Amino acid sequence: MTKLPTGDQFLHMLSALANPQRLRILAALSKRQAYVSELARELKMSRPLLHMHLQRLEGAGLIIGRHEVSADGKALRYFKVAEFHEQLTPGRISEAVETLTLENEPYRKEKR
Repeated sequence: MTKLPTGDQFLHMLSALANPQRLRILAALSKRQAYVSELARELKMSRPLLHMHLQRLEGAGLIIGRHEVSADGKALRYFKVAEFHEQLTPGRISEAVETLTLENEPYRKEKR
């Protein structure tokens, strides 16, 4: 049986997916793995902006990055889609809420 992500992990995943650029990145990587410069050209996006989105997706566990050295000695960072399966249902949301922590609820933080 596969363990479901905690409420915090679930929220982090949903937050990462709530951006059209990150959805485009996931769609491109679902076809094949790619290195940063290659993906930036394909998506017509600057490398710094792409890198920021890749960090967010990797942090949410949606993609996996790895370093590789090319034949000419260049260091390349390849990314591929991680294996994940999540269902967005009322029941799943209720389960996720059970394990949310207060850090993810900014409206409940104490005022300083």
